[in-house]
Amino acid sequence: MSLLEVSHLKKRFGGVVAVNDVSLTINAGEIYGLIGPNGAGKTTCFNLITGLYRADSGRFALNGAAYSPHKIEKVAEAGIARTFQNLRLFSEMSVLENVMTGRHMRTRNGLRAALSRHRRARAEEAETERLAWHWLEYTGIAQFAHYRASDLAYGHQRRLEIARALATEPRLLALDEPAAGMNAAEKVALGTLLRRIRDDGKTLLIIEHDVRLIMSLCDRLSVLDYGRVIAEGTPQAVRRHPEVIRAWLGGEAHA
Repeated sequence: MSLLEVSHLKKRFGGVVAVNDVSLTINAGEIYGLIGPNGAGKTTCFNLITGLYRADSGRFALNGAAYSPHKIEKVAEAGIARTFQNLRLFSEMSVLENVMTGRHMRTRNGLRAALSRHRRARAEEAETERLAWHWLEYTGIAQFAHYRASDLAYGHQRRLEIARALATEPRLLALDEPAAGMNAAEKVALGTLLRRIRDDGKTLLIIEHDVRLIMSLCDRLSVLDYGRVIAEGTPQAVRRHPEVIRAWLGGEAHA
């Protein structure tokens, strides 16, 4: 069953067509990758899907319902959560507090109720904290809950971003180069975590420069070159696709 459908997506920056008539379908419960050479348009496509950029044209459907990803908050409400290549944590807040912020869009009580310490607000805050602890344990960083986010090791900061994104209860978890800056051991552990997230019923969209990692992770991929999709399928099929081989001059595909 398809979760996300993108049809005839286009984006131009001045005289440059960054995304040119891209269509793709991401099925529920799979890890889907976007790869391509530098400048291929994969990051632009990713940013269009997640609401950071506005498409010049194209259609989007999530769970069969049309949506317009023109504002990041509307994308989040629709059920898409994302991380960024450059970490965007609240560095002076605790690890636990960072994950609790991910619950903000799912809470119902407003500022007045929170300030007055209304019973419903207290109950909701307790539930928010409980769920934040759950996602910290799930991602393997609960022992750092009371650390400042800036004091975490880099690999753990990456996991914190994922925990915060999961706290929004997304239908689609979109990860922008989640392995960037990680060492080999951290990448192996990350792969294990992402497969667990997929196996627990989440759908993931990933762009990643480490081709060995993304080929081992993804159920299916789209390969972009000069803003258009040149191949789509399983990692095994994509590696053998003649246009992919031509685009990379016979070398191994790189993102």
